[in-house]
Amino acid sequence: MNIRQFSILTASLLISANAFADEALLRKSGCFACHQVDKKVVGPALKDIAAKYKGDKGAVATLAKKVRAGGSGTWGTTPMAPAPATVSDDDLKTAIAYILTLK
Repeated sequence: MNIRQFSILTASLLISANAFADEALLRKSGCFACHQVDKKVVGPALKDIAAKYKGDKGAVATLAKKVRAGGSGTWGTTPMAPAPATVSDDDLKTAIAYILTLK
């Protein structure tokens, strides 16, 4: 294995590890009680959220504010509960940034 192959493999493993960590953060925070990656449950599919906000540079801040406060209207009339106080603002933004990468 040459250095280039090793570098690509290492980068791929780091990206995969971060994806698993960010998905674990969603699970720990209770997001999967109402959302799934690729299908609507109570709330929209996470991939649908990513598609709606694709290219929006302020999406993380906008969505962090919405998720923190809870509410309804963007995806229908079913209200979303506010994010639990046990979820830090940094974790909330990390989870949202991960969601926005989904395709």
